[in-house]
Amino acid sequence: MSFLQELNPAQQQAAQAVNGPVMIIAGAGSGKTRVLTYRIAHLMSCGVPPYQILALTFTNKAANEMKERIRKLVGEGAQELWMGTFHSIFARILRREAELLGYTRSFTIYDSDDSLSAIKKCMERLNISQQQIQPQVVRARISHAKNQLLNSQAYAELGTEFLDEKIATVYQEYEKTLLRSNAMDFDDLLMKPIELFQRHHEVLEKYHHRFKFALVDEFQDTNRAQYEMIKLLSLRHKNICVVGDDAQSIYAFRGADIRNILDFSKDYPGCQTFRLEQNYRSTRNILSVADRLIKNNVDQLKKDLWTENPDGEPVVVIECADDRDEAYQVLQAIQQEITSHHLGLKDVAILYRTNAQSRSLEDVLRRNGIPYVIVGGIRFYERKEIKDVLAYLRLLANDRDDESFRRIINYPTRGIGGTSLERLESYAHAHAMPMLQASSMVDAMEGLQDRAKKNISQFRGFIEKYISLKPKMSISELARSMVDELGILQNFKDERTTESMARWENVQELLSAISEFAEEHPDGTLEAFLEEVSLVSDIDTWEGTRNVVTLMTLHASKGLEFPVVFIAGLEEGLLPFYATSIERPELEEERRLFYVGITRAQRKLYLSKARMRYRFGDLLFTSSSRFIAEIGEDHLLIVEPKSLRRSHDNGVFDRPKTPQRERPSIPMHHAEERHFSDDLPNYEDESQEVFEIKKGSLVQHEMFGKGKVIQVNGRGDTMKATVHFEEYGVKSLIVKFARLRSA
Repeated sequence: MSFLQELNPAQQQAAQAVNGPVMIIAGAGSGKTRVLTYRIAHLMSCGVPPYQILALTFTNKAANEMKERIRKLVGEGAQELWMGTFHSIFARILRREAELLGYTRSFTIYDSDDSLSAIKKCMERLNISQQQIQPQVVRARISHAKNQLLNSQAYAELGTEFLDEKIATVYQEYEKTLLRSNAMDFDDLLMKPIELFQRHHEVLEKYHHRFKFALVDEFQDTNRAQYEMIKLLSLRHKNICVVGDDAQSIYAFRGADIRNILDFSKDYPGCQTFRLEQNYRSTRNILSVADRLIKNNVDQLKKDLWTENPDGEPVVVIECADDRDEAYQVLQAIQQEITSHHLGLKDVAILYRTNAQSRSLEDVLRRNGIPYVIVGGIRFYERKEIKDVLAYLRLLANDRDDESFRRIINYPTRGIGGTSLERLESYAHAHAMPMLQASSMVDAMEGLQDRAKKNISQFRGFIEKYISLKPKMSISELARSMVDELGILQNFKDERTTESMARWENVQELLSAISEFAEEHPDGTLEAFLEEVSLVSDIDTWEGTRNVVTLMTLHASKGLEFPVVFIAGLEEGLLPFYATSIERPELEEERRLFYVGITRAQRKLYLSKARMRYRFGDLLFTSSSRFIAEIGEDHLLIVEPKSLRRSHDNGVFDRPKTPQRERPSIPMHHAEERHFSDDLPNYEDESQEVFEIKKGSLVQHEMFGKGKVIQVNGRGDTMKATVHFEEYGVKSLIVKFARLRSA
């Protein structure tokens, strides 16, 4: 176990405390993942079989990285660890025990869109107006109830208002719909295992015998259901180790309960507590700003972060005229950082409180030819064409999945209208059978036209054909054969539009993903692939290897780090975020969210604020965030760019010459795809082609295609070329980053 010598003294103590309850309070950048990894490796080195160790994380990415590190420390036995996200581990348990709850092992996992669609159907059946009660509100209330371990009956008993009564009725119908469809939503993956263990004590005993040690990462983000599950699994041996940082508890809106970590020592008297306080990530100046901020919170566990890193540069606050000016100033600072410190674009992240803030930032980056990626945009597996193909595969795996049936029965178009579908659905509901089964009884349905009967029967025959082929073909062969027969790819080609070709590429990419899964998992099933896909998160798909600027919300940034970080929108009402007023618990969570953003920065941190900002369609005057005052100006370098200095003659703001607001020449989601659909070049590569850019030059751009230079301004690193592209019109590009080639 010489590998423990690689830890500092506090980390070693935490890793070696094997027996009984343990809480590790790990400050930002203090190496908590390292400690958790080495602790598991230490357990295995002490003779604990890996299959007796349960390790729960919040992302698949974290689980895979930890498992690989453990493998390097102690060998291939790491593959036998039960390590993964709460949802993936509990789904694994439910796959084994589903029959005890009335499901089959091939149950479907509904995402938020599937869940919302099912709730809308329930409301229709119950004649509850979707204008009076929004389905999104119903879904949110049901999700919150499940996270509090309240089933529909318990929710109905606690309700006191008319809205609660209506939602309880929908909740009850929704539970029946899920069971009838052999489906569970994300919240069920946490709630159903608890129901399983409470109803079947012999099953709980089996997992008590299986898991002797339980470890939980990011414990501050657990909700009640997750914590109850952890307590149930560790009830016998009490060998539970939780690792977390109360200062990074930022998911209350998803049900996370900070009291879980604040009160852990009360739930487990005599637990050993270790504090990891040495920060390895940030400079002293960045850490000092973070510390001064978070000290304003009342509800927190004591810790004092420190670092041996250098002081570094001061934290800069950029004051801007409005959100357009803010984007322009951020762009200028990025260019300066890259030029002065020889950084790549991938070393830079721009963080913000709300997704809407990205628009002005994207506009400026795009117009200046700076490639970027948005983490948390439309995820690959949430694109329409991908969900359509996945719905076919889900119906092959689970023939009771009515949501998938409804989605694809008329895709591609089969001439099955809404009225015909309603009659089919009513028949299925009246006879308590899945819609696919009901589709075999079209002759008994009144009011169906002969053409509709024929088309429904053909669809059923298609699905049953591939269900019968499922055990005879590999999942990659099955998927490709089905897609080919449907003619989806050919339809996209025939449309001959940029959008249709992007969809064609996406479906091809899905087929490639299925093939890769089949290669990596020779015994993998269609159900296993669909489960893996359903549990993918934004961060799981983000690699950070392409040379692009990263844009994301503060919530999405947790767990990441970048040499240079910009946090935009330091204004009251935006950060902290609130409408009219804010209570102390909410304010403290906003402060923790800002703290998370600050501690993502390794070398340089910029904060920006605007005096005016477009919000909700109106130009509003803003005031500086209280968080800046809490940090103190003596710890910050306040920069007022030239654009904010008042002109002597008219008292108005000087404005940098940035383009006026205009509608992008291509839809926003296509712009995003074009910026990060392919690997991007290394912009520091000096071996790229060099030629003289001048007015009249014919050039080729990797994204915009062929064009003609109509104007050149500046020189050296700041040289700009205005180019008229044949397909995309006029673009202003920074020559250093544009990689223009002679056409």
